[in-house]
Amino acid sequence: MFGAFGRWLKAIGYLLTGRIDSSRRVLDQDPHVVRAKYDEITRQKINQIQTYKQAVAGLIAQEEQKMAKVKTLSEEVGNLERLKAGALGKAKMTVEKLKAAGKDDAAVKADEDYKKCLAAFNDFSSTLAEKQKHIAELETDIAGYAKTIGDHKVQLQQLLRDVDKIRSEAHEAVADVITAKQEKDISDTLAGIARDGTAEELQRLRQMRQELKAEARISKELAGTDTKVQEAEFLEYARKSQASAEFDSLIGLAGGTGNTPEKPKSDKPTALPE
Repeated sequence: MFGAFGRWLKAIGYLLTGRIDSSRRVLDQDPHVVRAKYDEITRQKINQIQTYKQAVAGLIAQEEQKMAKVKTLSEEVGNLERLKAGALGKAKMTVEKLKAAGKDDAAVKADEDYKKCLAAFNDFSSTLAEKQKHIAELETDIAGYAKTIGDHKVQLQQLLRDVDKIRSEAHEAVADVITAKQEKDISDTLAGIARDGTAEELQRLRQMRQELKAEARISKELAGTDTKVQEAEFLEYARKSQASAEFDSLIGLAGGTGNTPEKPKSDKPTALPE
C-alpha cells in the first residue's frame, strides 16, 4: 500500500515537473524573455568586470606604493652614501692628525674620535646594505606587478569585447526568435495545425455561419415557406407557358396535336392517275 502511494506521489511529481518544464519552455521562447535573459547575462558580466577592475586597481595601488617606497629608499641610500663618505673622510683626517703627533697604529685605533668615525662608518655601511637589499626586493616585486597587471589588462579588454559581442548577439537572438516564431506560425497555419487565436476565431466564425444557415433552412421548412415558394414558382411557370401557347396559336405557330386547327375536307373525289 505504501509502495503504491509512493509511486502515486512520484507520478504526481513527474506530472507537475513536466508541466513546469513545458511552461518554462514556452516562456523561454518569448522574445521579451530572451531579451531579458541577455540583459541579465550582460549585467552579470559587467559586474564581474567591475570586480575584476577593482582587483587590478588594488594591484596597481600596491605597485605604486612599492615604487614610492623605492624612491624613498633611494633617497635614503644617497644620504647614507654621503654620510658614509663623510665618516670616512673624518676618520682619515683623524688618522693623519694622530700620525703627525707621533701616534702608532695601536694608539690611533684607540683614539676616541677614530672609534666614533669607525662606528659611524660601519653603521652607515650596514644600513646602506639593508636598504639596497630592500630596494632590490621591491624592484623585483614591481617587475612582477607590471607583468601581472599587464596580463590582467589584456584579460579585461577581452571581457569587454565579450560584453559587446553579447549585446550584439542579444539583438540577433531576439530577431531570430521572432522570425522563427513567425515562420512556424505561418507553416502551422498552412498545414492546418495552427493554434493561434486568429485560426480559432476563424473556425468559430465558420461554424457559426453553418449553424445559422442550417437554422434558417429548418425554420423555412417548418413554416412551409419552401412549399409556398415552390407553388408560386409552378403557377408562374404555368401562366407563362399558357400565355406563350396562346400567342403561338394566334399567329399560327402552334404545333402538335390539339393545338393546330383541322383543314376542311373537300367534296371532290381524289383524281386517279391515268
